[in-house]
Amino acid sequence: MKKILSIFGTRPEAIKLAPVIRELSNNDRKFKSIVCVTAQHREMLDQVLCIFEIKPDYDLAIMKKNQNLFEITTSALTGLQEVMQRETPDLVLVQGDTTTAFVAALAAFYLKIPIGHVEAGLRTHQKYSPFPEEKNRHLLSVLADYHFAPTEWAKSNLLREGIPQENIWVTGNTVIDALLSIKGKQEGESARIYWLSYFKEKYNLSLHNNTQKILLVTGHRRENFGKALENICHALKEIAYKRKDITIVYPVHLNPNVQQPVRSMIDEQPNIRLTEPLDYEPFIFLMSHSYLILTDSGGIQEEAPSLGKPVLVMRNTTERPEGIEAGTTRLVGTEKDAIENGVEELLENQTLYDSMAHAQNPYGDGLASQKIVAIIHRFLMGN
Repeated sequence: MKKILSIFGTRPEAIKLAPVIRELSNNDRKFKSIVCVTAQHREMLDQVLCIFEIKPDYDLAIMKKNQNLFEITTSALTGLQEVMQRETPDLVLVQGDTTTAFVAALAAFYLKIPIGHVEAGLRTHQKYSPFPEEKNRHLLSVLADYHFAPTEWAKSNLLREGIPQENIWVTGNTVIDALLSIKGKQEGESARIYWLSYFKEKYNLSLHNNTQKILLVTGHRRENFGKALENICHALKEIAYKRKDITIVYPVHLNPNVQQPVRSMIDEQPNIRLTEPLDYEPFIFLMSHSYLILTDSGGIQEEAPSLGKPVLVMRNTTERPEGIEAGTTRLVGTEKDAIENGVEELLENQTLYDSMAHAQNPYGDGLASQKIVAIIHRFLMGN
């Protein structure tokens, strides 16, 4: 039996590692699965732990109010040293591009423990965009031993950087595994009635109202703090003013750098609903009933195509160009006019909307976690 230590600290990591942790648990004769969370995020992480019934063996609880990257890095590194030395795992498994993921890989490297990287190979090739994620992911690739790339494009990035081909596997993205598992639970009539009532009672949102199109917005990237986020808010306010046939729903990230500008600039607009960050289950239901999505999130660029929802990416770069090439997403940047024009075009041009809504999702088939665990088994156990 091999000991696998999965480490994560944020909600997106938890969502994307949850199917892998479940698959490891389903193979409990082959693996001992150990889970450590840094809690780089707290409330949003706990939501996902509850939904996927993950009980961490270790919780470093490093989150502090207004924490900076230095504090996250040093607190996580010190805490993970103790966990790894106590457990002596056969493999440390991390996901994506957070500071927790990079620091976990660094700690494992210091202790000469093999590292598996889920969602390896994404790149913008711009040092500060996204920040600090682009360099976190690049540095992590230098440290990792097993690279689980979601797409062929991601694999090609790793090959160009000198990662041996025999250490890279294209698996699809585990976020699709997580999405489909939750979506499957929401497709029955009783579940549908429950969630429609939930949004009506809690947020006064009628998701089955055919006269109102729901525009779902998320915006929280560090590189968008300041002027870019203000531009986004101005654009949303203008869109809501011009279009009375839409309702904008914006679950606002808890970071004060997001809360303050968003709530001060657009809180009183009548057809904009600002909510607290949603748990994963209601968020998936809301995505399913939205007309289109505006986001600076990476994960949503991967999830929305599986639900047939066009995505406008409010960033100047993306490390997920496969969606743009497939026609599921469009990069509109953070300028006010570009965002407004992108939304207006999708609201008015049905042909364009349908082409994006029906494009094939390039990010996987929902079997990524099974593939990853099978690869780990083969290489750690030699069969």
